[in-house]
Amino acid sequence: MTRILICDDEGIVRQSLQFMIEKAFGEECELEFARNGRTAIELTETFHPDIVLMDIQMPGINGLEAMQEIRREHRHVVFIVLTAYDKFEYTQKSIDIGVLSYLTKPINRDELTDTLRKAMRQVKERKEKARNDLRIKEKLEAVVPMIESGFVYSVLLAGNEKEEYAAYRELLNIEEDFGYVMVIECGEEIRRGELSNTVGSGIKLQKHYMVFRETVKEATGGIVGALMANKVIVLVPCGEEAQEYTQRVMKVDNTRALLRKLEQQTGLRFKAGIGTVKAWKYMEESYNEALESVHQTVGKVIHAKDITTSCGYAEDYPVELEKELFDAVKEGNIEGTRVYSEKFMDWMQGHEPELKPVVRLKAMEFVLFAEHIAYSHGAITEYRFEDREGYMELLLSFHSYQELRSWFLKKMDESVSRIAGKQQMKTDSVVEHAKQYIREHFNGELSLEEMAREVGISPYYLSKLFKETEGIGYIEYTTKLRMDYAKEQLSATDRSIKEICRDAGYQDPNYFSRIFKKWTGMTPTEYRGGMQG
Repeated sequence: MTRILICDDEGIVRQSLQFMIEKAFGEECELEFARNGRTAIELTETFHPDIVLMDIQMPGINGLEAMQEIRREHRHVVFIVLTAYDKFEYTQKSIDIGVLSYLTKPINRDELTDTLRKAMRQVKERKEKARNDLRIKEKLEAVVPMIESGFVYSVLLAGNEKEEYAAYRELLNIEEDFGYVMVIECGEEIRRGELSNTVGSGIKLQKHYMVFRETVKEATGGIVGALMANKVIVLVPCGEEAQEYTQRVMKVDNTRALLRKLEQQTGLRFKAGIGTVKAWKYMEESYNEALESVHQTVGKVIHAKDITTSCGYAEDYPVELEKELFDAVKEGNIEGTRVYSEKFMDWMQGHEPELKPVVRLKAMEFVLFAEHIAYSHGAITEYRFEDREGYMELLLSFHSYQELRSWFLKKMDESVSRIAGKQQMKTDSVVEHAKQYIREHFNGELSLEEMAREVGISPYYLSKLFKETEGIGYIEYTTKLRMDYAKEQLSATDRSIKEICRDAGYQDPNYFSRIFKKWTGMTPTEYRGGMQG
């Protein structure tokens, strides 16, 4: 039902409008009346009209003033102006208020009816949009926690597969390039810095999780992960990596206030550890710092900077370059490893122009660690104690940076090439397995999910590998096998098209004919006739 407020200081006009509206719309509308602007403003607060028919010229608060006041608190009201004067006198002010239309007295019934229908359509569309927006919001409220948990997982637990969290950042509208991790754990009591009954407390926190989540988000502005046992991981985006001492103290104080509020809400006890600010690809380091911090017994909230959780670096040491180098090694990125290895050698030579023992040791440290990564990735299948025999003697024999650089680049390249080769071998093996499976099953129902289950990887990853390796998707590959089989059968046998259709993996002959013509430019009958001709 549409609520309509009629405001006019003439009783006969109000009655006339009431008669025409009820005659045209019956019970579709609920009417209320005001004889001046002040009454109209007051009635709006209780009646909540969808449409207001407003007379411009009234004693006291006139129509324009009344509409301006109503619009401040009720931005969706549709205004229709009633006037005995030239409407252009009020056009600009009315436009500012958002008037839908003008009706000149005496009011024409058809014009009134058409105008109200237009206004009622506008009201209906607005209400429908509001309902749709509410439904979308309700769905998002259910989906967002899952997206946030996925983001936490992708950043912290996905190993070297870091591409996917870019999509999560876009979904969650995260523009900051840095962040830190907070780990919050709960228990029944805190005894000598240790939480008790963590299992039972985790179950109890599950009942309060939505309140817990909203409280944490409000206090930190962070991305809240799922409850895991008695632990929740929070990622807090930051605009810059450098954090002043006062900012760190403020984080601790704010977190202490947050834990007090959570304890009041849930009846549980909490501890929190806060990691240092990192770029997203190194967020796992902040997580490890936060996890170690929360297990300290000295307080309820510990920042990683307040304890020794990791190695510090001299200010001039290229720690980011070192991370980028070994990230490239782990990823099997041959070109990246070469570039970063060259840069690191450039840094060492610039930092220490003389080829001192510390330079030789650093080169060996990096080579040994790259080999360790290759072992851990299965790229070197057998460890032999004597594999590094002669390394020390060779390093001591170098007389120039050029000799050391050549050896260093060669050894780093060997390790990353082995990792890349292992990855390619695994990819080739998976794709070959999938191709063999398709060849054996193309005449039946063949889904990506079924094929992925056969080779033991996710459908998404299989589809990606298949496309990269073969240059076409698995559907196109399967269709080609089916079409090649059909062409061979049509040209070499006299079997019916229906039989060939079935054995090629299609249940519907008409669909098979359409696909065949799209693929070859001919129908199966035309193709067979051409072969026989």
